[in-house]
Amino acid sequence: MSAARARAGTSSGRAYSRSIRSRARRRWASSSGRTETASHGDTGGVSGSDWVLHVDLDQFIAAVEVARRPELRGRPVVVGGAGDPTRRAVVATASYEAREFGVHSGMPLRLARKKCPDAVFLPSDAPAYEEVSAHVMDVLRELPVVVEVLGWDEAFLGARTDDPEALADTVRRAVKAATGLECSVGIGDNKLRAKLATGFAKPAGVYRLTRDNWVEVMAARPVTALWGVGSRTAAKLAELGIGTVAELARAEPDVLAARFGPAMGPHFRQLALGAGDTDVTATPWVAKSRSRETTFQQDLTDPDEIAEQVRLLALRVVEDVRAEGRPAARVVVKVRFVPFFTYTRGVVLAEPTTDAETIVAAAAAALARFEDARAVRLLGVRAEFAGG
Repeated sequence: MSAARARAGTSSGRAYSRSIRSRARRRWASSSGRTETASHGDTGGVSGSDWVLHVDLDQFIAAVEVARRPELRGRPVVVGGAGDPTRRAVVATASYEAREFGVHSGMPLRLARKKCPDAVFLPSDAPAYEEVSAHVMDVLRELPVVVEVLGWDEAFLGARTDDPEALADTVRRAVKAATGLECSVGIGDNKLRAKLATGFAKPAGVYRLTRDNWVEVMAARPVTALWGVGSRTAAKLAELGIGTVAELARAEPDVLAARFGPAMGPHFRQLALGAGDTDVTATPWVAKSRSRETTFQQDLTDPDEIAEQVRLLALRVVEDVRAEGRPAARVVVKVRFVPFFTYTRGVVLAEPTTDAETIVAAAAAALARFEDARAVRLLGVRAEFAGG
């Protein structure tokens, strides 16, 4: 993709963002056909007896790019970095067409090009995605639900209704009409089940997962199907002879506590049982951290140069922390070694601060905790906020 095309894409993104705001906002339920719901204005949340819906915008970043470039519809689209697959960067998202070739988020762009040489590669445009995301959340807030934003492309909704599927369909149609984007909606009796249900709803569908069908749907699935159980935890569970959700649900709490600690061990078992939080709150979403990272086109091998790059990244993070107006409590350094091994090390600050010297020193201390001498292809610095 040419540089001119990349610039054109960015400007067209602004036009797309402006155009969606000009579309008429509408409520999807007339006074005669509206789903019976509670406004929850007095409580600010949803009680455990109400429905939780999880809304996930399908292939969000790629969908925004396709919406502002309709000629790309149906083609494999990969978004990441500067949109140049000859340079080092990773995939931010891939369209469903690209995913059919094995392209996925976090994959190096160079590998993505090998897997799908006919893909259209586009640069990331965070401001455009933020603007579209904000508009989607505004659309959701027009509905008679409580909206808890999780990030750019997802949110929990809380509502009282006798027909959650009808409400989910209302949500999908409202988002589609206002933005042109598709979303999937998971329905659950708690957040965990609603979140997992969305995976079964994709793409552009609705699925209900509750205590009534939990065992039928989830029992035989691997533990990694659970929200919050990654590959590393799964490997540790496998050492205990636990590979499926059903096996984890039957595991002895004492055994899990001995392996994962008194808090996390029982927590994993509760996940396998389908237990989860039911409170949906409209409290504004706030970032838990601010981070900066850089992928280097040439591997770094000089320790002094690596240290200098961490210092520069830390200074950029300090600017972000101060702009946020919240003190940092922990500083984390991320290092990706050649060929593609990523590790992090963190330092807890003596007290929360926005002081540049303190944050830069903490980043240097975190870097010093790495003992690996391999070449470095990526560095990152993250400041985690107090109370985050």
